Amino acid sequence: MLTEAVLLSLAGGTLGLAGGVVVLRFLSAWQPIPDTPINVPVNPDAGTYIVALVLALVSGLLFGMVPVRQVMRVDPWQVIRTGAAGVGLQRFTVRDILLALQIAICAVLVTSSLVAVRGLVRSMHANFGFVPRNVMIVGTELHMAGYTDERVPQMQRRMLDAIAAIPGVTAVGYADHLPLSLGGGDSYVYSDNTTDYRPNNMAADAMNYHLSPGYVEAAGTRLLAGRDLTFQDNDKAPRVALVNRQFAVKVFGSVQNAIGGHFKYWNGTGAEVVGVIEDGKYRTVTEDQQPAMFFSFQQQQSSGTWLLVKSNRSPEEISRALETTIHGLDGSLPISVKAWNQELSSALFAARVATVALGVLGLLGAMLAVSGIFGMASYTVSKRLRELGIRMALGARSKEVLGAALGRPFIVLSVGSGVGMALGILATRMLSYIVYQAAPKDPLVLGGVVLTMLVLGLMAAWIPAQKALAVNPMILMREE
Repeated sequence: MLTEAVLLSLAGGTLGLAGGVVVLRFLSAWQPIPDTPINVPVNPDAGTYIVALVLALVSGLLFGMVPVRQVMRVDPWQVIRTGAAGVGLQRFTVRDILLALQIAICAVLVTSSLVAVRGLVRSMHANFGFVPRNVMIVGTELHMAGYTDERVPQMQRRMLDAIAAIPGVTAVGYADHLPLSLGGGDSYVYSDNTTDYRPNNMAADAMNYHLSPGYVEAAGTRLLAGRDLTFQDNDKAPRVALVNRQFAVKVFGSVQNAIGGHFKYWNGTGAEVVGVIEDGKYRTVTEDQQPAMFFSFQQQQSSGTWLLVKSNRSPEEISRALETTIHGLDGSLPISVKAWNQELSSALFAARVATVALGVLGLLGAMLAVSGIFGMASYTVSKRLRELGIRMALGARSKEVLGAALGRPFIVLSVGSGVGMALGILATRMLSYIVYQAAPKDPLVLGGVVLTMLVLGLMAAWIPAQKALAVNPMILMREE
């Protein structure tokens, strides 16, 4: 019996190791973010094979000892005299507890994977404070292209004017950094009457961006109050800023009070609020709402250039037109043109990886649950064939036979699924830090878990159920 257990374990370990090698080779060549050359080699070495061999041997010996111990406890005289093992089916055994634990783990993984999938679907249609659909982004770095500080705003203005003249372009705007991308900074914000600029006197810690007129429209951000930035907000005009709703409430108490209000930042530099826009996501999709301020690109210069272009043309057509237009201004200027949705892939990378990983683990857990329920149901039916035959000879109906044969496995399935779903709801609270809008108490998630575990139970018990219903009392009792 130990030989059989070890051979089965080695065969399974070999297949698992082969599958693992294939997956690891794929991961070694995978480049999750196309514009970022991240490559992590994860090829297995000799130690990996040794660990896999040891695990296969240990698992085979460990779980092979369970039936051996059962055989050693059997009374030979009882077996010879009655043909039975002499050990009846107990109400609850260690096997039942282990199977319930296995099913609970499966339910945890299924719950987590469904929560992650639902959260990822929501994140695809969530309000980030901007609308990336039908928006192309053009990126460049003017300092690296040889432009001095004085020439940077002039070139940015020329690009804005040239792109606005492209047929099909409905809005264009500039930002030194894009939301949900690397870069950007934050600054302490103080009330207008503050003279001591130590951190403990700040009114808020706000993200800051440099924008051009047209950015709000191109990004699809709603203007809640006041006005947008204009090209008259230049270095000769008083310094102005747009702020988001969170900034307005935290610093001024309300959106209405913020319009025309003044604040200070960066060791006393002052600015007047001319408009309030809606809140958005700036660093990660799972962050809490935080204050943000947006200054005119002509009053605070930055060589980092991201142009947002909204158009009613196809991405391929507008990309060619953008490249032609920019290179018509400066043929040596390096640029990258892509859809804004594509740029957001890096921001949603963690959520997608979590969803895929949990989906794979959920599938593996479901396979284990099916095998466990099938094994228990088959064992129960085989041990009770004589009893089932007697029941059918006495007139038991199919429903009663199935209840006697499979009632216990389904009780274990119900208990394990219930415990696993409760643990899954608690565990998936952590997913909210990775997957945006992951809601473990979603009715669709709970219903999906119940339905999944029910389908798994029915799949696993189908063959044993057919075996129980196919019992012929006459043949069975004659053999006995």
